[in-house]
Amino acid sequence: MQLDMLHLHSFLRWAIVLAGIWAVIRSLKGVTGKTPFTAADSKAGLFFMILCDLQLLVGLVLLFFVSPLAKAGLADMGAAMKSPALRFFTVEHEVMAVIAIALVHIGKSKIKKAASDAQKHKLGLIFFGLALVVILALIPWPFREALGKGWF
Repeated sequence: MQLDMLHLHSFLRWAIVLAGIWAVIRSLKGVTGKTPFTAADSKAGLFFMILCDLQLLVGLVLLFFVSPLAKAGLADMGAAMKSPALRFFTVEHEVMAVIAIALVHIGKSKIKKAASDAQKHKLGLIFFGLALVVILALIPWPFREALGKGWF
């Protein structure tokens, strides 16, 4: 069960990165090309948001029910704060994930309320771009010595 959930979480990571890049590129093209805000632009943000929400659910299951690493960190927060890997997977990863998801949701909401196409693209670029940067920072990349978990 733990390995299945971890693999799902890792797979969703790549889907989110691709969806985030897609949403940012669509917004960037809209800002630089001064193009109308289309249904494809809206769908790019929507898919990004849906995948982030799904990832949050999987991550919460891992955090509270499945992952022995997270359970160890939650059981002794003092020890978790002294260990870079435990601190990352018990506190930092989750906080950054919530910030990223909040940015995506706020951006999607502000885009709906924006009056002009140019404003919609600009808001998408700002909020989806910031969310993507945070997401890239919260991934336990293989080159991060204490955290590296592999590419998949």
